[in-house]
Amino acid sequence: MLKTSYRGKVREFIVKVSDDEFHTDFGIIDLSVLLEKSPGDSVTSHMGQEFTLQRPRMPDFFNHAKRTGAPMMPKDIGTVIAYTGLNKDDAVLDAGTGSGILAMYLGSIAKHVLSYEVREDFVDVAKQNVLNAGLDNVEIRCGNIVDEISSIEDSFDVVTLDTQDSKDVIPHVRKVLNPGGFLVTYSPFFEQTKDIRKAIDVAGFYDVRTMEFSEREISFSERGTRPATSRVGHTGFITIARV
Repeated sequence: MLKTSYRGKVREFIVKVSDDEFHTDFGIIDLSVLLEKSPGDSVTSHMGQEFTLQRPRMPDFFNHAKRTGAPMMPKDIGTVIAYTGLNKDDAVLDAGTGSGILAMYLGSIAKHVLSYEVREDFVDVAKQNVLNAGLDNVEIRCGNIVDEISSIEDSFDVVTLDTQDSKDVIPHVRKVLNPGGFLVTYSPFFEQTKDIRKAIDVAGFYDVRTMEFSEREISFSERGTRPATSRVGHTGFITIARV
């Protein structure tokens, strides 16, 4: 990733090492020179603007990934990771890929992530986002998880569902979830969440909890300190259950 500052504002660009030229508002950079550089080194555009190299992390890919809709927010993704104890030995089944943001975060930690998305145009975008992130352990398939889950032969430690049909998938989750594994659902509305809870109860999961997490940024100025007027409000309800 290339970082520079202009008029007191930081600008960042995610790039790949290649023989191409990268065009910016601040000039052209020969990307082949990055082969000889390490994080912390600098390069200069043909206009004399200096850029610092740094290794991109998942928040950077969250900010720069192409969107196909509203992705799950970092505050909610962090909850999924924390409450499931996701680790490097885990296999994850994910459904409702969207832009691939959640699958990418999970893939940066887990051993393998298999993600299903019903819309082919979304799949194309998500695959490119995963490729840009350099993740070779995230596999994205086009298909409706409601239909596909019955034919999945692998088993998983965590199953994440961010689809309108989550309640219809839940009866089949136990078949693919390892003992002690976690089911996580994400739903924006109360009605959908109630249907999910009913399906979970019928399926016989335990340690079930539904939560909403708020985020409030603090604004600092000469006038005083207070919660920022622009903030992330309600995003969705997270339900976590275990077998």
